Amino acid sequence: MTTAFPAGFLLGFSLILAIGAQNAFVLRQGLRRAHVFWICLFCAISDVILIMAGVAGIGVITEEVPVLGQVFLWGGVAFLVGYGLLALRSAWRGGAAMDLQGETTQSLSAAMITCFAFTWLNPHLYLDIVMIGSIAATWGDGRWIYGSGVASASAVFFFALGYGARLLAPVFARPVAWRVLDSIVGLTMLVIAAALVMGR
Repeated sequence: MTTAFPAGFLLGFSLILAIGAQNAFVLRQGLRRAHVFWICLFCAISDVILIMAGVAGIGVITEEVPVLGQVFLWGGVAFLVGYGLLALRSAWRGGAAMDLQGETTQSLSAAMITCFAFTWLNPHLYLDIVMIGSIAATWGDGRWIYGSGVASASAVFFFALGYGARLLAPVFARPVAWRVLDSIVGLTMLVIAAALVMGR
């Protein structure tokens, strides 16, 4: 029972460290110093809700109602493709470095809507939730402690990524660095979308 929390924490980190659309978005916001706290907080709270729902057994519902899985799949694919193409267009155009002093061309509401889509329209996330719920169930009465460990890892990671990104600010003061990042982000989005379609 005493090992449930650290075991969950390690699992949480192993899952979230993988390069994904949500992580790339948080990194980009951190580099721009744009709404970092609210973006990180939203991602952390969303993960807590979803992880605890998985521990409670909601993963069984998505397995019993396949249409929900299809909705998440194609909604996520459409969003990833759209955002990926926009990132590649930004990389192609280039022309200016992002303002790293706090100003942003995107409002808080727009940033939160984008973050919501990256978080809640991510099909991979729901697969992870089902898996987390299944593993947590093996801990019996300690499943909530295990789930808390997973959720804690998520919160630590997002805030570390969002606020740690500013350490790279000197590098991203140059326009070419942003073009490279946008290219990586765009290609990552398209690769994830293609993998989702091919693996359906």
